Amino acid sequence: MFSQIVEDENTRKKKDDEIKTLIGGSNDIGGYGGLSVLYSQIDAKDAVVFGARGGLIMGHMFAMGIGGAGFVNDSHYDNTLDRNVSLTGGYGGMFFEPIILPKFPVHLSVPVLVGIGGVAYTSVERRAVNDQYFVEDSETFLIVEPGVELEMNITQFFRFAMGGYYRYTSGIDLLNTEKDVLNGFSFGVDFKFGKF
Repeated sequence: MFSQIVEDENTRKKKDDEIKTLIGGSNDIGGYGGLSVLYSQIDAKDAVVFGARGGLIMGHMFAMGIGGAGFVNDSHYDNTLDRNVSLTGGYGGMFFEPIILPKFPVHLSVPVLVGIGGVAYTSVERRAVNDQYFVEDSETFLIVEPGVELEMNITQFFRFAMGGYYRYTSGIDLLNTEKDVLNGFSFGVDFKFGKF
């Protein structure tokens, strides 16, 4: 009788310590890989940012690893070049991600990416058969990108997140652009797969 009570108590404690998901189950400490699709404004034009990151999760409450993103904004006409132009580029580095109340089905995470990137001022010459693209100017930059994500534990191995982020870069010295052209907010969704 006494051993049954102790066993029931141990089972209850184990269940209390499990990660709670929207579709049930539990998981151990581990890591994850994720993909993101974000909307932003770059140089006052609509832009899309595609990202990826992967890392280790320690104690269910802190993740760190590597991540990166690529972006392109809508093209617009440049009078000087007499062509349509756009900004394209990417960045990557280390990310650090505190996870707040990770065992709840819905919780917060606060990723911060620190790294380096490159941006190009590109133009396109329209042709009947094949358009021709030119890199008119390019520049490297340092970046810090903090964010806040509302994460949902969908299953043991899948989390869905909606997030907002802010890109802050070193000064950009690029043709026909402001030095802070890449600074700004982005919003979108993340799909994370792994052992949480």
